[in-house]
Amino acid sequence: MSHTALIPSHRKPRRNASKTALRAGVAGGVLSTIAVAGAAGPAQAEPVTQTIEMPTITSGLSTVVAESAQATQQVAFDLEARAQEDAAADQAAKTAKKAKAEAVRKAEAKAKAEAAAKAKEKAAQQRASRATARTTLSVSSPSTSRGSSATHATTASSPSSSKSSNATGSAASIVSFVKAQVGDAYVPGGTGPNSWDCSGLVQAAFRTVGIDLPRVSQNQSVAGTQVSLSNLQPGDILYWGSAGNAYHVAVYVGGGQFVGAQNSSTGVVLRSLDYDRPSGAVRVL
Repeated sequence: MSHTALIPSHRKPRRNASKTALRAGVAGGVLSTIAVAGAAGPAQAEPVTQTIEMPTITSGLSTVVAESAQATQQVAFDLEARAQEDAAADQAAKTAKKAKAEAVRKAEAKAKAEAAAKAKEKAAQQRASRATARTTLSVSSPSTSRGSSATHATTASSPSSSKSSNATGSAASIVSFVKAQVGDAYVPGGTGPNSWDCSGLVQAAFRTVGIDLPRVSQNQSVAGTQVSLSNLQPGDILYWGSAGNAYHVAVYVGGGQFVGAQNSSTGVVLRSLDYDRPSGAVRVL
């Protein structure tokens, strides 16, 4: 046995001849394919590039958009105008309805006021007629106390009875009316027939003879000719305060006396001028 027999050999094993031929054939085929491809490569056509022009559609688009915007704006204006017209019509209808209701209310109030004024005037005329009848009866009847010197002296010393009897015509009617109201209540704003304020009584008295005086004392104090307190006649209007700014009025009835609706405590009273000296007087008759 050789001394190298147990040492493994480092030689590569021999390849099988069939395998070697197969591998050579495959490699040759691959190389042939590559060669053919390389030869055919330069002959291929270059890729085709072509620019396609798209049709332009923006040339008329701005006009269409503008027309559409204008139409939309016009529709908005029309809607707004119609809304304003509708609102104005509603407001006009409400105003007309309110005005009609106010006119009806005023007409009803006026009718009531006129009816009340006529009723008051009629009542005042009736009372004035009764007062005139009583005054006539009292003047025509003989005095039962003529024999009594005391009573006669009292009657003779009473300037009221002597001077008021000198009132004639309209003045007599006015004096009779206000005297008939003595004892009635005083009510602010009262115009009768059973309650009065100062100017309401004066106005009603002159209305019995067809004279329509202003309603308030300020205007009544300048409704006629200013006269001196030393030259008074029955039927003159007395005022307290200043002419045009009076705060109280009454009617002079003669004999240094007046009748007036003084206040809520006294009502309508007959008083002497010395009781409350007036500031001035005006003559309407």
